[in-house]
Amino acid sequence: MGAECSIAEFERLADIVRRHDLYVLVDEAYFDIRYAGDSISFVSQPGMAERSVILYTFSKKFAMTGWRLGASIGPKEVVDVIAKININDESCSNHFIQYGAIAGLQGDQTEVKANLETLRIRRNAAVDALNDIEGIECFRPDATFYLFPNVTAVMRRKGIDGYEEFRRAALHATGVSFTTRLHFGRPVAGEEQRYIRFAYSGIDADRIQEGIARFKDFCES
Repeated sequence: MGAECSIAEFERLADIVRRHDLYVLVDEAYFDIRYAGDSISFVSQPGMAERSVILYTFSKKFAMTGWRLGASIGPKEVVDVIAKININDESCSNHFIQYGAIAGLQGDQTEVKANLETLRIRRNAAVDALNDIEGIECFRPDATFYLFPNVTAVMRRKGIDGYEEFRRAALHATGVSFTTRLHFGRPVAGEEQRYIRFAYSGIDADRIQEGIARFKDFCES
């Protein structure tokens, strides 16, 4: 979680798009949830702005999760079709959500920056606590608000082979819930490392530390 494509990978993908005359849906939900460095859009590649539709959401940057407001940004001939389908499918968002989006886009971004700093504090608290558990390795991402710690050694030490067994055992012992690698697609052939996923978007740093302390006791017992 928090990984991103390199410029070289973007260039190779753009070449495939051109050679096969494709259009691209560019999911940039977490484009602005970034703690270090700069996000680079795929549409910055030569000729890709004309072949791409950016999918944007107000849920992440403006903390409007549940308000179900997003945007499609791309070539007019494509966006016109999307708008026609959308109007017939759901009409439009209600007024207070639209005004909230305008306030977010036109505001001075003070609250956005404060929200990002809060997420940074939570990220650091979670990563530090997870890496303090024997047998867990957790990458510190520069973007998003998810962590994907490697729990291979913990599962092996506890004699647990299956993800679901591990998830349920941890939940019943600690009250800490998480998703696993299996929630994000089938494992590839030869995949031996085990991962789980934590989200820290909706929980304060002190509660993160409390929960992971319980998880630590479970993992090291």
